[in-house]
Amino acid sequence: MRLPGQPDQHLTYCLNIHPGETWSANLASIRTHALEVRDRVCHGRPFGLGMRLGAQAAAELLHGNHLTEFKALLADEDLYVFTINGFPYGPFHGTPVKQKVYAPDWRESARVDYTCRLADILAQLLPDDVAGTISTVPGSYKSWIADAHDEASMIENLVSVAGHLHQIHNQAGPRIELCLEPEPDCYLETSDEAIAFFNGPLFTQGVAQLDDRFGCGDETAAGILRRHLGICLDTCHMALQFENPTQSLRAFQTHGIRVSKIQISAALEITPRAQARAQLEPFDEPVYLHQVKCLRSDAGISSFPDLPHALASKDSDAGEMWRIHFHVPLYWDGSGELATTHDSVDSEFFDAAREAGVEHLEIETYTFDVLPDELRDAGVSESIAREYDWVRSRINTPA
Repeated sequence: MRLPGQPDQHLTYCLNIHPGETWSANLASIRTHALEVRDRVCHGRPFGLGMRLGAQAAAELLHGNHLTEFKALLADEDLYVFTINGFPYGPFHGTPVKQKVYAPDWRESARVDYTCRLADILAQLLPDDVAGTISTVPGSYKSWIADAHDEASMIENLVSVAGHLHQIHNQAGPRIELCLEPEPDCYLETSDEAIAFFNGPLFTQGVAQLDDRFGCGDETAAGILRRHLGICLDTCHMALQFENPTQSLRAFQTHGIRVSKIQISAALEITPRAQARAQLEPFDEPVYLHQVKCLRSDAGISSFPDLPHALASKDSDAGEMWRIHFHVPLYWDGSGELATTHDSVDSEFFDAAREAGVEHLEIETYTFDVLPDELRDAGVSESIAREYDWVRSRINTPA
C-alpha cells in the first residue's frame, strides 16, 4: 500500500511466508492469502505485493502467457508489484534449508542469471511511477569465502547485474535497485562491513568494470553503481548484531550508501538462564538457520552458528544476553523468559527511514509455519494483518 507523505513510500509483506516453489503455487497464494490480507488492511485501495520468486517460479512465469495473465490479474484486483525477494534461489519451505539458502552465492553465474531474470520480470510489472527493488544474498556465507579471488568474483558478478539494470533503465525502462541484505554469519553481516565493502573494493573494481563495459567514464560508472546497488536493511539482522537499526540506517546515509529497502522483522531475545533456554526449545526446528549472537559481559559479541549449538553449550561465558535469528511476529511481546527486539523498530526509526528516502518497506516473518503452535493460532492471514496494524501504529503520518 502507498503511505502518505514524501518521499512516496510503499508498505507490503513478503510472500515468502507462503510455501510455494512453482508459479502456480505463488499465484494460488496471491489469490487466497494476499487478497484476504488486502481486504483486511486496505480494502478498496491499491495493494502492493512483495513477491518471492525462486528460480523455478521465475522461469515458469516467463514461459507462455503467464506474465500477461498475471498483469491482467493485477489490474483486475488493483494490485501492484514493487519489490521481489531474490534471496532464496531454491526450495524455502518444508525441507531443511539452513546454509543452502545462500547458494548459489554471488561467486556463481547461476545467481547472476537468476537475478537478471527477476529484473526482467519486475521491469514488466512495475507501475509507471514506481521504482523497483530486488533483495539478495549479502555476497555469500562467510566461511565459504576463502580468498581475494572469491571476493573479486562476487564483485564482478554484482557489477554485471548493475550493468543489466542500467541497460533496462537506459532503454526507457524503470529504475531497479539490487539490495544486498546483511545477515548474521554472512560475508556482509554488520553495517560496518557493508560500508567498508561498498566504499572499498566494490566501488573501486565496479567503476573500472563498468567503464570498460560501457565506455562511460569514471563519473558515470560511479553513478550507475550508486543508482543500482544498495542495501536491504533487515531490522532483525541489525538487532542480532546488537546494532540499533536507526543508527545503522543513519550510518549508511552518512557514507553515501543508499538503503533501498527495509525488511521489518523482530528477533528472539533472552537472558540465557536455564529456564529461558528451556523456553527456547520449541523454536529449535530443522528447516531454517537460527544463528545466535551473544553479548558478553565485556561488551564483545560471540556466536553460535545455529540454535541447537547454543542450547547444547555448557559454556559459562555464553553471554549476558542472547539474540536468536528467528523471525517472530512483530506484535508479539514475548512470553515468560522470552522477549523480542521489536522495540528497536519505533517511530524514530520510521522517521529516519523517510528522511533517508527509503521507499520500500516490507514485513517479513517467513518463519510462520515453524513457529510454536500458540503463535500460529490466529492463522497466517490474521497474523499478517496484525503485523500491518503494528507497523502502521508506529509510522508518523505527515501533517
